[in-house]
Amino acid sequence: MRRRDFIAVIAGAAASWPMALHAAESGKFARVGYLALAGDDDAALVKQRLAELGYHEGQNLIFDFRSAEGRLERLPELAAKLLVATPDVIVTGFGTETAKAAQAATDVIPIIFTSVGDPIGAGIVKSLGRPDKNITGLTSQTAEISGKRLQILEELAPGIRIIAVIVSPGYPFTTVALPQLRTAASARGMRLEVCEVRTADELPIKIEAAIKSGATGLTILETPTLLGFRSQIADLAAKLRLFAIYTSRDFVDAGGVMSYAADRRQQYRRAAELVAKILDGEKPANIPVEQPTKFELIINLKTARALDIDIPLKLLATADEVIE
Repeated sequence: MRRRDFIAVIAGAAASWPMALHAAESGKFARVGYLALAGDDDAALVKQRLAELGYHEGQNLIFDFRSAEGRLERLPELAAKLLVATPDVIVTGFGTETAKAAQAATDVIPIIFTSVGDPIGAGIVKSLGRPDKNITGLTSQTAEISGKRLQILEELAPGIRIIAVIVSPGYPFTTVALPQLRTAASARGMRLEVCEVRTADELPIKIEAAIKSGATGLTILETPTLLGFRSQIADLAAKLRLFAIYTSRDFVDAGGVMSYAADRRQQYRRAAELVAKILDGEKPANIPVEQPTKFELIINLKTARALDIDIPLKLLATADEVIE
């Protein structure tokens, strides 16, 4: 770790230690509710960072975790149950729908969202700089990222022109992000073949149809649904020999060739730091929504070799991580 980064981490932690120490001495517990669509890996990152900041579960922290286990329709019910314990702050996990469910449940209790693709377009905040009311957090996208992914895909496969894009219809992020991706593709002389997928069984049907229309590349507009299909998507891309770039390293860990995305683990740790600010008395309306500043190119060289895909040296040289 660079010296200035180390100093920044220590300074951020020290700023929250007095509040955490006071809570421990007074016997008062900070209450944090966490609403997830599925899984608890991201919540674990939040708890880990809170512990580093002095908030330890069972000592001075009550961490109330609720998961909808992948069922969107359960989110409003679980958000309402979180309110029963009157938490000091609610954290919402991956996806726009978790943030919207918490926002619909309360306009008083502070809310920190962790990974919303377009919080303005989804109607969650009025602006990034002044989120207003009781909600703020972190967005996982920037306007330029769609074009950057297509650029990397073209470096991998020069001359690629038709891209299959897997989307989950009905998600707010899809509605906002698909036009942005179309614009980025058009600027590069590319065309999209949109594959709307609701169930895993639809994946091979839709992707094979895109291939018949000329698609030789693949990308996705990530939603919690598609993240749950990551192994099937990576397997199909390999089987059908598509050049693919994904929106998180989860797909690369599942066997995909490469991803270009914000470091999601760091985002959840940062969310914990925003929670500490709230516990220290700051108002969500005064905390600007943060955009990612660091993006990672992850390449699975093992998968590329198995598929006989030659990764250009330029991409390997610029990759943040190469899995061999």
